Amino acid sequence: MQSDRILQSKTEYEEVAREILEHDRRYYVDDNLTVADGEYDRLRKALLFAEAAHPDWMVPWSPSQRVGHAPLSAFQKVVRAVPMLSLDNTYDEADVREFHERVGRGLQVVGDPEPPVYVVEPKIDGIGIELRFQAGRFVLGATRGDGLMGEDVTQNLRTIKGLPLLLREPVDLLVRGEVYMERADFARLNAERLAGGEEPFKNPRNATGGTLKQLDPRIVAQRPLKILLYEVVEKVGLASHFEVLAWLRQLGLPVTHEVAQVTSLDGLLGAIRAFGERRKNLPFDVDGMVLKVNSFAQREALGFTARAPRWAIAYKYPAQQATTKVLSVEINVGRTGAVTPVALLEPVELAGTTVSRASMHNWDQVKRLGVQIGDFVLVEKAGEIIPQIVAVISEQREGRESELTEIMTPTVCPVCGDELVRRAGEVALRCPDTRPCPAQLREAIDFFCHRDAMNIENVGQKLIEQLVARELVKDLADLYDLTVAQLLLLPRMAEKSATNVIGAIQRSKQTATLSCFITALGIPSIGWVWAQKVADRYRALSTLLDTPPEEIFTTLSALHGFGEERARSVSGFLAEPRNIQLLHKFISRGIVPTEPEQKGEAGPLLGKTVCVTGTLSVPRGDIKKRIEAAGGKFVSAVTGKTSYLVLGEAPGEDKRKSALKNNVSMLDEAGLEALLRGPA
Repeated sequence: MQSDRILQSKTEYEEVAREILEHDRRYYVDDNLTVADGEYDRLRKALLFAEAAHPDWMVPWSPSQRVGHAPLSAFQKVVRAVPMLSLDNTYDEADVREFHERVGRGLQVVGDPEPPVYVVEPKIDGIGIELRFQAGRFVLGATRGDGLMGEDVTQNLRTIKGLPLLLREPVDLLVRGEVYMERADFARLNAERLAGGEEPFKNPRNATGGTLKQLDPRIVAQRPLKILLYEVVEKVGLASHFEVLAWLRQLGLPVTHEVAQVTSLDGLLGAIRAFGERRKNLPFDVDGMVLKVNSFAQREALGFTARAPRWAIAYKYPAQQATTKVLSVEINVGRTGAVTPVALLEPVELAGTTVSRASMHNWDQVKRLGVQIGDFVLVEKAGEIIPQIVAVISEQREGRESELTEIMTPTVCPVCGDELVRRAGEVALRCPDTRPCPAQLREAIDFFCHRDAMNIENVGQKLIEQLVARELVKDLADLYDLTVAQLLLLPRMAEKSATNVIGAIQRSKQTATLSCFITALGIPSIGWVWAQKVADRYRALSTLLDTPPEEIFTTLSALHGFGEERARSVSGFLAEPRNIQLLHKFISRGIVPTEPEQKGEAGPLLGKTVCVTGTLSVPRGDIKKRIEAAGGKFVSAVTGKTSYLVLGEAPGEDKRKSALKNNVSMLDEAGLEALLRGPA
């Protein structure tokens, strides 16, 4: 390789690397070309020549290292100390007014006399991401995942030229944002795929998500991804969100310029309406506006619900709609027995996806809509996974009346034939599950085995269908009576697969906590957050069974935020003889879950920080909880302050190297278990 310029020292090499990064930032982030193409090429050649001649000079943040890694075999999981929560959504300006009033009431309660200032930002229709910088260097990027756990896509994110690998200041930073694709770039990408005989992507968000899931960073580098950042996770010594956005720009990070501060309800509504007029002119898709309280002190005072911050809300613009025809109606039976109608439609393109099914929610809604089979209907996708029918186009019935068929409300379960019931105060029709109902049992088993429940791997829907159809499993506890010999009688079941299934089921006896077990039971209104509160209060399944249901209701009702409805759901479940029988059956099979004690300022890991890499035998959420119960701190990255790195299956090589570099003790899952138990 030849170059017009020879770099004479590592210092000069690093100066050139920083200069190239700055030119990249100005071009890809600010859309401001500050150097001629020839000069840029000369700098880059000098950099590459120096790295070839002096490999020891190379720095990890070099512009040449945006694509410098071999394809991955799988993405490592990343567990967050601070979850990425969703925002409450609204499509109505009246809800914006209620949000503004609710913020005002909340600040009055805590004695804050200052009226709130809001920051209004566009809600980009992309893929949520979290980035970590250490001493200004980009070291980790993870997808949102389920909020608590995402996937390490660092190498793919490094290919995005608008993302600086080195900040202008050597700061430690945890920041969140959105990866997206501009519409023009998306169109060019699809044109190239069609020319190459490949299937086109449905929409820019779909293309972005698929790109981030690529295991080969070299493929990602060919895709036109962009990124915008909008939130700092950890405190950085600034008083407001608007100041943070300015600071992020100063560091060289890409931040939207479509942002405003407003001081009143009229300001909020005005910003929403004004942006609604011009959002179609932006080069990327925006499906709404995010409204945030600006002051961090006021945010802290307002706090969070179990699912979302009280100081922010997402306003969604009216959804896209399409017209199509109802071909038939499918009746679904869910885990709780709810029998719901789903319309099967002539396929239609809607918001970049092909829609062939639409929810009608319940049978009362079918009557309200007046929809019949054969009707032309208006379908809307308003943030729903399954689109919904919002209206019948009645004028298209004229002359077609004979083609229409009335949709009758069912009276019996389409699966088990049991007579449907409607509970007091409910809209839903339910199968009472007295036979029991195979459809409900299939859904219940699938939910029971989920990662956030009993975490039983290798039990998929096809296997569940066979277990229920052959009556090998008649209730959830029957899972623990299954044998390898029974599974080998099933079609296409090999001995290794059967052994893996039985092994996973049996392991769950030892690994599941009480909160996971309560979650797995699928008690109505009791998800993982509320199951954890029940488990924290009662600690053991035996204690729950020994406590009278009326006492459970009184105790749970008094818990902050729990409420009488959830308390009645738990106490009602434990008052039902069939459920009590099932729980005792679990105990007889060796399932006696307890909840790890919260030791507060005591415990064998007091003052220690623990990082985990690879796959362990239990969910990361459980491991995190046990570490914290033992007095330790769960962290997602290895630094010089980390006490232990726990290695599961397929551990991340970067974390291993970092542990070696920082003299961090490494141990396997058994070693962690010994630490958690403490001295004998």
